[in-house]
Amino acid sequence: MNKVNTDAASALKGLLKDNMTIAAGGFGLCGIPENCIAAIRESGVTGLTIVSNNAGVDGFGLGLLMEKGQIRRMVSSYVGENKLFAELYLSGKLELEFNPQGTLAERMRAGGAGIPAFYTKTAVGTPLAEGKETREFDGETYVMERGIRADLAIVKAWKGDKEGNLIYNKTARNFNPLCAMCATATVAEVEILVETGDLNPDEIHTPGIFVKRIFQGKSFEKRIEQRTTRKKAA
Repeated sequence: MNKVNTDAASALKGLLKDNMTIAAGGFGLCGIPENCIAAIRESGVTGLTIVSNNAGVDGFGLGLLMEKGQIRRMVSSYVGENKLFAELYLSGKLELEFNPQGTLAERMRAGGAGIPAFYTKTAVGTPLAEGKETREFDGETYVMERGIRADLAIVKAWKGDKEGNLIYNKTARNFNPLCAMCATATVAEVEILVETGDLNPDEIHTPGIFVKRIFQGKSFEKRIEQRTTRKKAA
């Protein structure tokens, strides 16, 4: 089966629909699938549930989908850089399910591993645990969290081959591999696309079995959320 596509629009063809759940890779603005997000925006699909570490920023990343009112619900651990998100949430136009960052990561990993639920101490006794099942283990209280399964995952890797094997670069490895695991179909955009067999098997982070379609992306902006500098020593 040929997994290689020419661009994001062709890679996503036939996979998008209203009211679907999409797992979007990236850590903050690092390693986000910029081309896929742009193509989803152009497709016009609405009512989306997005599972992502972040909510993008105004005018970039997932913020582009919020501008067009395409996202109905966010499942995230960090949303603090997006003013539009705050406005939509406070006005009741956007639903939010907050997750501790490690819990969100484990929920996706569990979903990808076929584990429907697990117990964790994180968030016990806080509003995030309200309404969830709890259980005692060895005298400690744990809260049950459900594994996450998505209809589609969109991920971004540094390098990939034509079979969909992926290598991520540094921080981009945080959530992208987990997103790729937990979806029915995964579309990967890469900076460098090589022939099958050109990657060192020991360096592959996501095996191609998880990836349905792949393409070489274009025009990655790689923005920085908050640039912090220090003065040069006198």
